[in-house]
Amino acid sequence: MTALTLSTAGAATLRADALVVGVAKGAKGPVVAPGAEAVDKAFDGKLATVLETLGASGAEGEVTKLPAPAGLKVLVVIAVGLGSVPEKDAAFDAEALRRAAGSAARALAGSKKAGFALPVASVEDAGAVAEGALLGAYAFTAYQGGENKLAAKDKKNGNGPKSPLAEVALLGAKPRDKAFKAAAERAVAVVEEINRARDLINTPPNDLYPESFAAVATAAGKEHGIKVQVLDEKALVKGGFGGLTGVGQGSTHGPRLVKLAYTHPKAEKTLALVGKGITYDSGGISLKPAGHNETMKCDMSGAAAVFATVVAAARLGLQVNVTGWLALAENMPSGNATRPGDVLRMYSGKTVEVLNTDAEGRLVLADALTRACEEKPDAIVDVATLTGAMVLALGHRTFGIMANDDAFRTSIHEIAEEVGEASWPMPLPADLRKGMDSPTADIANMGERMGGGLVAGLFLQEFVGEGIAWAHLDIAGPAFHEGAPYGYTPKGGTGSAVRTLVKLAERTAAGDLG
Repeated sequence: MTALTLSTAGAATLRADALVVGVAKGAKGPVVAPGAEAVDKAFDGKLATVLETLGASGAEGEVTKLPAPAGLKVLVVIAVGLGSVPEKDAAFDAEALRRAAGSAARALAGSKKAGFALPVASVEDAGAVAEGALLGAYAFTAYQGGENKLAAKDKKNGNGPKSPLAEVALLGAKPRDKAFKAAAERAVAVVEEINRARDLINTPPNDLYPESFAAVATAAGKEHGIKVQVLDEKALVKGGFGGLTGVGQGSTHGPRLVKLAYTHPKAEKTLALVGKGITYDSGGISLKPAGHNETMKCDMSGAAAVFATVVAAARLGLQVNVTGWLALAENMPSGNATRPGDVLRMYSGKTVEVLNTDAEGRLVLADALTRACEEKPDAIVDVATLTGAMVLALGHRTFGIMANDDAFRTSIHEIAEEVGEASWPMPLPADLRKGMDSPTADIANMGERMGGGLVAGLFLQEFVGEGIAWAHLDIAGPAFHEGAPYGYTPKGGTGSAVRTLVKLAERTAAGDLG
């Protein structure tokens, strides 16, 4: 991953390939942002004029490259847009800094070192710039530029994939200040785990399946002092996990339930996280139509987010117990697959009539939720790419939040907004529950079509233990980005919800959630 350093050099003396500065959108044209004073001086005070002449406005995400003038020890100056100039005495929004740093880092792919002289008025600003730059520098190249002769020739000719920016030198922070050091260390730990989640999401399903995902989790557990327990298909059958076995029985790759337990000796609270881990979702017998299968390797994004969060909590040494549950299965059609009309007996003892085998995520989550609740955590959050209905409701960049406790839902929404992850609180209307009544079983896995995302949340609520605060994050929209990269968001897996969950764990450790 890209290295991060807190530089003691100034913008005029830093030796690097490029220097990143901020430019804001003013009423009369672009305005040079704080942090770029030395660069503006090198342009004889005319940096804003030069940028305007080149068509720059300071709009968010705008990137303008300039040859560095005499007086600077870099070759290129990158001016990145921060959006509108803040009101008097106000600082730039942390998310604007995060996105600007990400845009610049993407533009610097192939470079060895770049200085980031964006506005840093606080420790929080430094953390945001560090996060954005490291997230923006991400690239998934594991299956590109191999050792074959054609790939080697492409690389030599500059036609192959560019390596991510190798080093980010953050200017304007205080390298000897403990708070700034801690912010940088936190950014590195969190982003490395987000990028680990991204790698898992982007890995082709022929290489990532329940058993191999469990192996990755086991290896990470050993590295970071996390206790890992894996239940294979035999143990799941013996234990009565009908949801996981029912979904996974159509595949040659059997299901797994992985428990990752990070504990702190002084912890007073326990947070349980449950992730949907469908490593490939064909829809099963209720096969998805053409055009809907190609990105279904991303249906384990919830499990990837949970995995990344537990490891990040361990790396940060948070004073809270965090237990992650990865409900892993591959949903495939075969002669052994669950059929529409089958009835599954879940781990909770409830029976479920399967009306649609493509509504499989709620089945594996239900088993994992029941198992997680047996340990009586103080709160439980599940994360899943659960419904297309949530994408229709909130679009591709916003995830929905449902909960059995309004205050808990509000807290998670506020946390998500604080860390820069777009989210929206959603209801659990009681009248939609009747649509899941089954004449054969205790409940059906489908209900009314309208409000399908809320119906899925109501289904999951049936498997949450009494007295436990629970929230459900439907990340179907933002988990996988199919368009052009923007800000710090790459094409492909995004690592959605990790920042929210890590901050939730931090708040829980601090006792801020009651």
